[in-house]
Amino acid sequence: MLKEFRDFIAKGNVMDMAIGVVMATAFTAIVNSLVEDIIMPIVAFFTGSTDFTDIVLQIGNTKLMVGNFIQSIVSFLIIALVLFFVMKGVATLKHTFVKEEKVDEEEEDKPSKEEVLLTEIRDLLKNK
Repeated sequence: MLKEFRDFIAKGNVMDMAIGVVMATAFTAIVNSLVEDIIMPIVAFFTGSTDFTDIVLQIGNTKLMVGNFIQSIVSFLIIALVLFFVMKGVATLKHTFVKEEKVDEEEEDKPSKEEVLLTEIRDLLKNK
C-alpha cells in the first residue's frame, strides 16, 4: 500500500496539479493587486468611491446588503476580464510556439535531395 501511494504521488499528474495550485496562489496575489491598486482607483475616479458595501436597501425591519452583492459582482467582473486577457495572451503565445514546432516538423519530414533523386531514378527504371 505504501508503494502504491508513493507511485501515485510520483506520477506527473499529481505533481502538475500541485504546481498549478502554487502558481494559481501566486497569480491570485498579482490579480488582486491589479484590481485593488490599479483598476479600483480608476473606478473610484468615475464613481466617487471604490466601496459599494455601504449601499443598503431597507424593506420593513429587514436590511438587504445590496452593496456587498454589487461589490462582489464588480470584483468578479474585473478579475474575469483580467483573466480573459491573460488567457488570450497565453493562447497567442502557445499558438506561436505550436506553429514554429509544426514548421520544424514539416522540414524534418521532407526527404533529402538524395532521396528525391533516388526515388526519381527508381520510378524511371520501373517505367522502362
